[in-house]
Amino acid sequence: MIEAFQFEFMQHAFIAALLTSFICGIMGSLAVVNRMVFLSGGIAHAAYGGIGLSIFMGWPFLAGTIGFSSASALLMAAITLKNKERADAIIGVIWAFGMACGIILVDLTPGYQVDLMSYLFGSILTVPKIDLFIMGGLAIIISLFVSIFYADLLAISYDEEFAYIRGIYVKTLYYSMIILLAISIVMMIQVVGLILIIALLTIPAYIMEKYARSLAKMMIGAIVLGCLFSICGLMLSYQFNVSAGASIILVACLFFLLSIWL
Repeated sequence: MIEAFQFEFMQHAFIAALLTSFICGIMGSLAVVNRMVFLSGGIAHAAYGGIGLSIFMGWPFLAGTIGFSSASALLMAAITLKNKERADAIIGVIWAFGMACGIILVDLTPGYQVDLMSYLFGSILTVPKIDLFIMGGLAIIISLFVSIFYADLLAISYDEEFAYIRGIYVKTLYYSMIILLAISIVMMIQVVGLILIIALLTIPAYIMEKYARSLAKMMIGAIVLGCLFSICGLMLSYQFNVSAGASIILVACLFFLLSIWL
């Protein structure tokens, strides 16, 4: 199966999978320890509203989608902080609203036909080189953010009251983390699709939470697992001529089930 990597599209897919695993490993770990998994799914689905708005208004994809997703993410975060008991229901409403708006705006766009399903499942085998550079830049930004604020992120993730006592700007850091999560989702949604993003954000981090003894080790382990799932999924996809994204998700789910039983 090594011969698969003689093709440029497989090389790009491999690099995209590794970069996605890196980004999702770090941001997914933060999402899991801060109990933001459902919020992450809400942001990912609400991004459809930004896609539809960008198409309807004729705006650049990233500008419109990042703006809409960031606004939705901040609204969800504010609700989560103020009313945690009802947060899941309200996030679900925003989630549904974003998707409905996106679909309607695309339908209202004259002469424009787009398959929104492509954003759901992505197309990792057709990733252009420019998207790899964008994802690489995002990976660097995330690395710098976590490196600079690691101690503060650790404090707000495990003991919010202690973080307040230490004088950490908890809300500012929390909102920054949410915006970075929203940008990460938007940047990757065209490449790997919404379903694979959610899978790689949650499954590797959830598995590693059981074994890692620190947030840093959890992030590293989640990155390694994400890379493993992606490589195995791509190999299965090439070998059996099936969807690459779905193959990666199936491998991740298999490991998830094994982690529960072990």
